[in-house]
Amino acid sequence: MTKTIIKVDLNQSAYENEKLHNRWHPDIPMAETVKPGDDFIIECIDWTGGQIKNNDDASDVRDVDLTQVHFLSGPVGVEGAEPGDLLEVDILDIGTFDESQWGFNGFFSKKNGGGFLTEHFPEAQKSIWDFKGMFTSSRHIPGVEFAGMIHPGLIGCLPSSEMLNEWNTREKELYDTEPDRVPGLANLPYADTAHMGKMSGDAKKAAAAEGARTVPPREHGGNCDIKDLSRGSKVYFPVYVKNAGLSVGDLHFSQGDGEITFCGAIEMAGWIHLRVKLVKDGMRKYGVKNPIFQPSPITPKYDDYLIFEGISVDEQGKQHYLDVNVAYRQACLNAINYLEKFGYTRAQAYAILGTAPVQGHISGVVDVPNSCATLWLPTDIFKEDIKINSEGPTKYYDGSIDVPKAPDLD
Repeated sequence: MTKTIIKVDLNQSAYENEKLHNRWHPDIPMAETVKPGDDFIIECIDWTGGQIKNNDDASDVRDVDLTQVHFLSGPVGVEGAEPGDLLEVDILDIGTFDESQWGFNGFFSKKNGGGFLTEHFPEAQKSIWDFKGMFTSSRHIPGVEFAGMIHPGLIGCLPSSEMLNEWNTREKELYDTEPDRVPGLANLPYADTAHMGKMSGDAKKAAAAEGARTVPPREHGGNCDIKDLSRGSKVYFPVYVKNAGLSVGDLHFSQGDGEITFCGAIEMAGWIHLRVKLVKDGMRKYGVKNPIFQPSPITPKYDDYLIFEGISVDEQGKQHYLDVNVAYRQACLNAINYLEKFGYTRAQAYAILGTAPVQGHISGVVDVPNSCATLWLPTDIFKEDIKINSEGPTKYYDGSIDVPKAPDLD
């Protein structure tokens, strides 16, 4: 029987669990320690710590305290791990809790987090997704059901003191170029809501004041939101501190490439079954700076896609130079415009792209001035036929069902 080394209580505040933390810092004590070759189970709360509820009111998304996130389970120390090693992590399995068979997707308010298309969707909205085995559907989005590809949105090892300082320095320099921007250019250390695991007293206060926020991916892994990092995947993480300090959280039932609504996956609480090994001196041997992974051999089988192109010309017609970000935005907007023709609201279409297993591709980055990005939308996830035909689109839905919206608070 595999041992569960970190447990959570969904009815308990995350701050009461000393085996959780929500900042990156090299001095956070190990919650548990394992040996190379060990396999173990870690339980995780949802990334917000239970702030989002299973209801039809999006005010919790509007009012979510993003300074608290993400709540991670760990760190797990691996005996013998030293800086310069690679930590090999096998994701053996991932699952949901019996008592929590649901997840949520949210568009965050432009004033509180925003998202990839925040200029088009500036107000907070959310959709609730129910799990039935490997499939999911939402009462807020008719005619869609798909198989989940459960994965950790966030997984990585603790940074060294030098790396932490580098992160904070470069992100502060970026932030200072436009400190009043909404949403902000970076999320700087914020001690008031920091949870530092087992740390206490003056040591905790000092670490909380400089602990890196968990929002972005960095050299150690972190919040990479790679949907293909599912059961059966193998990841090699750079090790920067003694015993590595592996942490994991932000579990997703499903996600489209890019997690474009920011809270763009189907967020959930659940458990993950891992196995760890070490590759000694692996960073030097293989020239590794960022994690390397092998994808899952188990993926939802969708063979039929509609592929939407986007180029480096924004919504206002401004030409950009080989800007892949602009190109992918246009591919997403083109897909939303298309789905509207079948009766989906723009919010429903946006939620579909954030939650369903859509693929995002960089298709061209050399044909000046336009990069080409594509969004691959699987057609089999729809109950009705959404492919092009000579008769034109059928408007299957009338807008009577929509994704709940919360009014902004001025």
